[in-house]
Amino acid sequence: MSQSHHHEQTHQHQHEHNHGKMPIILYIGGLVLALIALFLSEDIAPLRNSLFAIATIAAGYHVVILEGLGETIENTKHNHAFTPNAHILMGLAAIGASLMGNFWEGTLLILIFSGAHFLEEYAEGKSRREITKLLEMNPTTARRIKKDGQTEIVAVEALVKGDHLQVLNGDQVPIDGLIISGTTAIDESAINGESMPKEKTSGDPVFGSTINGTGSFTMEVTKEAKDTVFAKILQLVNQNQSNQTKAASIIQKFEPKYVTFVLIAIPLFVILAPLLFKWSWNESLYKGLVILVAASPCALAAATVSATLSATSTLAKQGVLSKGSTYLSQLADIKAIAFDKTDTLTKGKQEVTHAYFIDYANEAHLIDVIVAMESESNHPLATAMLQAFTAREKLTLT
Repeated sequence: MSQSHHHEQTHQHQHEHNHGKMPIILYIGGLVLALIALFLSEDIAPLRNSLFAIATIAAGYHVVILEGLGETIENTKHNHAFTPNAHILMGLAAIGASLMGNFWEGTLLILIFSGAHFLEEYAEGKSRREITKLLEMNPTTARRIKKDGQTEIVAVEALVKGDHLQVLNGDQVPIDGLIISGTTAIDESAINGESMPKEKTSGDPVFGSTINGTGSFTMEVTKEAKDTVFAKILQLVNQNQSNQTKAASIIQKFEPKYVTFVLIAIPLFVILAPLLFKWSWNESLYKGLVILVAASPCALAAATVSATLSATSTLAKQGVLSKGSTYLSQLADIKAIAFDKTDTLTKGKQEVTHAYFIDYANEAHLIDVIVAMESESNHPLATAMLQAFTAREKLTLT
């Protein structure tokens, strides 16, 4: 998969309504106006309420109007059926609270909801930034050997199977292939996580995006750019946007139907409650608005999506790639993990901290035997055990 194609995929995951910094500026302006109005005297209620109303519009303009109302209209046209966005529930609740004279409650509702929404977008943006860093690891050019023996710099996307390339010391291997001539050591940690460079010579496979060591070699291209091992890894990483947790998928699938149900149920509740429970119209409207706010699934959706995307970006920053949020959520059910990758999942500095002896009286003799055995081995764990048993003050014996 080419780098430009990956950038296009990443761009597609961004919000359609990207208005730069203006939404944040409006939100901060609304927050400042709300704080000013909050400390004004109730004797000037008209001015106070006007500031609250302006603050509500400013803080909720992007989330409620552009995304809530705007996406509702857009999705309805696209689907040829009423497809509401859950954000409009918050907008209606704020309007209702203001109509009842509770301007501060309506403003506070929008400030909290919009603030949470911007934090969610920040978490998603953080994830995209980390994935973009992975995309930048993908080499873009290669030194192709022409028929006359000269080399030319070409785009990786232009390479075809059978092309011969020259890879100098310190270069990134541009694409998957086989070494034709030369000997070198290649850092393949980007592909397999191995911390030590691997010796390569004629006939050995090499992989795109790995780092060549001190040697130079020529290679033959065996795969197109979109089919390399690293490209497949990037495809898996990009699935995080579409491969969501079960909770997030269910929420997004049924959200339009749920919002439609709420928009029908709340007016019926407000109309029927005074008849059934002998409430006043104000009381019925107020409780209907409370139910409207409580019924919004936005908080649940934000919690699932932002949590998994934050986990993905944090793992990517640490060099851990995941296939998707669905798989990350399954980690909650795992009780233990067993690894057999010495010097790969560790820092390359193994340390023995505890030694357990079962039903053996002469521990000192057994330690001497272990030291004698491990001194004949060059395995990293053998070295760690030898160091631990010869310096027993750092070792816990049981």
